[in-house]
Amino acid sequence: MTTPTPTGPAGALAAALTAEYAAIWAYGPIGVRLTGAARTAAREAEAAHRRRRDELIVQLSTGGASVPADRAGYTLPFPVTDRASALRLAVEVEERTAAFWRAAVPATIGADRDRALAALVEYALRATRWRRMAGITPLTVPFPGRPA
Repeated sequence: MTTPTPTGPAGALAAALTAEYAAIWAYGPIGVRLTGAARTAAREAEAAHRRRRDELIVQLSTGGASVPADRAGYTLPFPVTDRASALRLAVEVEERTAAFWRAAVPATIGADRDRALAALVEYALRATRWRRMAGITPLTVPFPGRPA
């Protein structure tokens, strides 16, 4: 998944939808490598991405915009073979998805901008929680959703 170059509000939201699709897919391999509280957190994260995906599909389709199709699968940036790699991927998923929502903030106005900012903040916070669980430092990044 690369950082989007959307055109207009509908393009920015469609790009964010593609990121949501990929995030949902990635939580499958993440969840099977986790146990206990971490697995519960992965289920909750996947559910949050599913809710946001569903909201975007309804919004784009009722607004007359094109709804991008989900793909059958996505390429992971590295193999997920254990707890450590699952947690590392969870951080990356949230950071990458935040990047799409960060791009949507300046492309939108009003309620759409509020939703984009809320998604950016939610995913930045979740990435921080995953970093803490994984023992990755620093726990926070200066500009969530922006490439390092």
